[in-house]
Amino acid sequence: MFNRNSILKEMKDVPADRLEELYQFVHSLTPKAKNTESQRKKILSFGGAFADMDGNSYSGFINETIKTRTKLFDRDFDL
Repeated sequence: MFNRNSILKEMKDVPADRLEELYQFVHSLTPKAKNTESQRKKILSFGGAFADMDGNSYSGFINETIKTRTKLFDRDFDL
């Protein structure tokens, strides 16, 4: 059975002029869902978005969000 170490041992023998090709191949096998730095910054920009809400308002918002999600996604439907 192959493991990472056995694959890495084989990779060390790849000629230098083929490393770019190997890199592209390995990159093609990795998940596409990795967050890029720009996506990370966009997501983090929402941090503290509700900081100016008082506790009661925020709790009400959370409760309404839960109710809405439940109505939208916890239902039976025929395909």
